Amino acid sequence: MALDTLDGPFRRRYLTHEALTRQLEAWARTHPQLTRLQSIGTSPEGREIWVLAIGQEPERRRPAVWVDGNLHGVELAGSSVALAVAETALAVHTNPTALPRHLPEHLLEFLRGVLFYICPRISPDGAEQVLRLSGFVRSAPRRTPHAPDLPYWRLQDMNDDGRCRYLRVPDEAGDFIESTTCPGLMLPRRVDDPPPYWRLYPEGVIEHWDGETIPEPNWLLDTPDFNRNFPWSWQPEPEQIGAGHYPGSEPETRAVIDFAIAHPNLYAWLNLHTFGGVFIRPLIDAPDSRMDQSDLALYRQLAAWAQDLVGYPTVSGYEEFTYEPETPLRGDLTDFAYHQRGCVGLVCELWDLFHRLGHPKPVRFVEHYTSFEREDMERLAQWDADHNQRRLFGSWQPLQHPQLGAVEVGGLDPCIGLWNPPPEMLPGLCDSVATYWLHVAALVPRLALESVSTIALGNDHWELKVTVANRGYLPTHGVNAAARRPWNTGVEARASTEGGCQLLDPERARQRLGHLDGWGRGLGEGAHMPWYQRSRGSGHLASVRWLIRGAGEVRLNIGGPRLGYLSRTIVMPDGPA
Repeated sequence: MALDTLDGPFRRRYLTHEALTRQLEAWARTHPQLTRLQSIGTSPEGREIWVLAIGQEPERRRPAVWVDGNLHGVELAGSSVALAVAETALAVHTNPTALPRHLPEHLLEFLRGVLFYICPRISPDGAEQVLRLSGFVRSAPRRTPHAPDLPYWRLQDMNDDGRCRYLRVPDEAGDFIESTTCPGLMLPRRVDDPPPYWRLYPEGVIEHWDGETIPEPNWLLDTPDFNRNFPWSWQPEPEQIGAGHYPGSEPETRAVIDFAIAHPNLYAWLNLHTFGGVFIRPLIDAPDSRMDQSDLALYRQLAAWAQDLVGYPTVSGYEEFTYEPETPLRGDLTDFAYHQRGCVGLVCELWDLFHRLGHPKPVRFVEHYTSFEREDMERLAQWDADHNQRRLFGSWQPLQHPQLGAVEVGGLDPCIGLWNPPPEMLPGLCDSVATYWLHVAALVPRLALESVSTIALGNDHWELKVTVANRGYLPTHGVNAAARRPWNTGVEARASTEGGCQLLDPERARQRLGHLDGWGRGLGEGAHMPWYQRSRGSGHLASVRWLIRGAGEVRLNIGGPRLGYLSRTIVMPDGPA
């Protein structure tokens, strides 16, 4: 059954876990020849973490790309876009005319040979709480085991309106005032601002309260951050907030790690977050001067596509997205994908709110998040009124809080409009990112038998020669950063005989050919410049030979764990050579 249009419900609204599961199951049921749906783990609250494989013969091992979303609970748009990539990948097979952009037939044919693994929601527990109550959930709504029994804020809907917004408490020493032009908007207090003054806290209650001390809210303290829980360059608390007890200590991240290790055929990895409107590439832990320059050229090509197809810039994680200069993030998923799994790994911070508000470009992209002035906040409130159906800012209502007494509840609900785009803007975002990822998927290696020949040697002896080629953009080892990992084996060839023929040297039945070059070089490589253009040599080819005696069949199995295997049966001539 073809996809006549790309119009899944996730393009118009944010799905609950139940609705997301129904969508995946519908695809698996409707396209059994193209899909395999599996749970790679179960969250602590009992929700499945789904991965949908898409491609012809979806259980056959071959080069693949991965997309995930909702690693952080509040970042719902990642799930929608991941599902849109799945829908687009299905359309490549069933109805290419439905694709957002025309792709030539030869590229479509190549993409039909690529496996897509889609994990739309790594944190189903976190997303479900956000969908139910709003509020901020970094990864999952749980405390780290053995966290100290210190006072902390716990989200709770205090006025039964179905949303967790804010509490404001009148205080002469308060650090916020209410905007006089935008009801519901609270602004940082300036020295010359007249009263009243307020303190802001999340809508909820204080756990382990001593009856007197009000703790400062800190959503990263004593709660796991899944994007600090992956093995590469992991560091424990307190060196890295949110790290967990050890790499993969959280069941959600461990499920992803285990899947990646069991699937070495991954060559590209897109980790979807919100918000900002930017792609973040390696290196995360060092400047570009320490990056493999061939990998850097590859990322320049991806950056050009990102700008053209999505309209987002691409920045170095270390140079433009460290919250403190020269203090890299540890245990990051993209680092794990790039350094340990040999993938072209990327983060996409969906939703270009800064661009839409006309926020000036800072020196480092991450400074967008710390340079939002009062005037910017008022522009945000106006944008909310004009383009977001006033979802962000609500009026303040009096409330008798069980611990703090007389307070007011209301103000900001950042879920739709700040952390995630309005649902009305999802279709364009889904189309652009899905189209971009099809281009990236087209980079994977493509193993082929270049030639097979038999050479007569006399006395019923033959030499069987097989030449293998990589016709893809990337080398068979993926990015250079992980080329020498012990698991990252290259091409090997195996031969077995049936009938009257036999291998003269059985110990050479299995032969290693090593890795094969790709044809791509990225952008900015000197070999492409007009003053001395040149191609690589024949490193994309490798040949293997066996000596055969007698007539019969030789069965070939050529490939590797990342590439899958090509099988061919060769009939040896019957009669004297």
